[in-house]
Amino acid sequence: MVKKRSKHIVNSVIVLVLLLCFSCKESKKKTITINPPKKIVENQTTPEVVAEAETAQSEPDLFAILLPNSYRIVDNDDPTKELNTDWFDLFEKDGNFFIEKAKYTISKGYDECVGTETKSIDTKRKTLLLLDYKKLVVGKIDHLAIPNQYIWPTEKQEFVFNNQKYSLRAEGRIKSTERIPGEEGQKDQLWHNVEDYKLFIKTETAAEELLLSEKGFNDTFVKLLFVGDLDKDGKLDFIFEANRDYEEDRVILFLSSEAKGNKVEEKVSEISIQHDC
Repeated sequence: MVKKRSKHIVNSVIVLVLLLCFSCKESKKKTITINPPKKIVENQTTPEVVAEAETAQSEPDLFAILLPNSYRIVDNDDPTKELNTDWFDLFEKDGNFFIEKAKYTISKGYDECVGTETKSIDTKRKTLLLLDYKKLVVGKIDHLAIPNQYIWPTEKQEFVFNNQKYSLRAEGRIKSTERIPGEEGQKDQLWHNVEDYKLFIKTETAAEELLLSEKGFNDTFVKLLFVGDLDKDGKLDFIFEANRDYEEDRVILFLSSEAKGNKVEEKVSEISIQHDC
């Protein structure tokens, strides 16, 4: 009886040892793989495109500009008080543009819509802008014809000046489109409702940069008003109408001579006039 029991114990020990050996072999087969962490690159930008944060829109105005328009006088804030005969007038005459010293009159009025005093500037010219920029030179301004004043999303427009090509390119989302009947003898036009609009510019020697960025428009759109050498540095300058609402008059001026680094243009001034009630 004792012999059988001893034999049973021996067999049990052998089985236990075999199980332990098998378990050890299986554990050796199991491996833990630790993947190296992925490299995270922050603020990665394409070198050909200037970041939106670096656009001229974030810079303060270099000098003041005014429009021949009516201005509301609120809390004694009078936009016309800085205007004097040392300012310059950029105006159009017979298809050409000129810079002359400002000649103007200012008349008082009253805006019944908001119940406040107004002052209106009148120049007796086809004035595009009044500018407090001392570097301007009186005389005729070289300018280029504008084939299309509206540059809709996905569209491009090019200008060549002094053997340098300037390319404007637009991005954005067209939410809806309507057809506007043309005047007598003219074709109908398509008008788009656009949001997330961006307008870029580049030359053959400079990388693309962002000129304008607007989230949306209320019955308005960006309009190209002037392309020419306003500051007489041999390079193009641009003036845009950029009303965000139909009750706003807003103009933005870009000058090449004030551009920093390798930029093509620099936003130097902006004027916005509200006419809402």
